[in-house]
Amino acid sequence: MFPEYRDLISRLKTEDAHFSRLFERHNELDHQINNMETGVSPADSFAIESLKKEKLLLNDKMYAVLRKAQEAA
Repeated sequence: MFPEYRDLISRLKTEDAHFSRLFERHNELDHQINNMETGVSPADSFAIESLKKEKLLLNDKMYAVLRKAQEAA
């Protein structure tokens, strides 16, 4: 996820509480989706699709924070 911002992500995870929460929720969703798709956790396709949409929204929000932080630097 956003390899071009690797250093900035590391910094924001410690310096920006909002970004840190977004990042942690994104990772939680990634783990949940993976467990559902591999059959570890039971789920129907609607549940998986819903989590994927939430994850995409988080991606958009994180990208906006990254762009703003990069422009401010």
